[in-house]
Amino acid sequence: MTESSAALSADLKTDTPEDRPTMPAVLRGWRCKCPNCGEGKLLHSYLKVNDNCSNCGLDLTSARADDGPAYLTILLVGHIMAPLLHVVYFTWRPEPMVTFTVFSLGCLLSSLFLLPRMKGIVIAYQWARRMHGFGKES
Repeated sequence: MTESSAALSADLKTDTPEDRPTMPAVLRGWRCKCPNCGEGKLLHSYLKVNDNCSNCGLDLTSARADDGPAYLTILLVGHIMAPLLHVVYFTWRPEPMVTFTVFSLGCLLSSLFLLPRMKGIVIAYQWARRMHGFGKES
């Protein structure tokens, strides 16, 4: 066994999933709170990640959400709005301009609501799984 594979197997033995439970961290991320303590704010200025948690001091500078939150938001909004549009149109047959206005506003508002929450979930998941700089020292 080489030195690097021995170190990797030692990491796997000592690093159990119970170290950082994923579900509580993800729920804290949904609330845009620190994934570690659940008290400090994760975001400021709508989508900017704070450098550190104001409560526990967790370093959040290594958080890398990239395009994940936008993808998840589009996925959720699309999967909710498309069937809803189908049901509304074939049930009530609203005027096209009414349909356009209502569903455009619905997509916009639900996207604005979900986007920071999805970013919180992605960052919290990364923290719980020790990804992108949220390693053992964090």
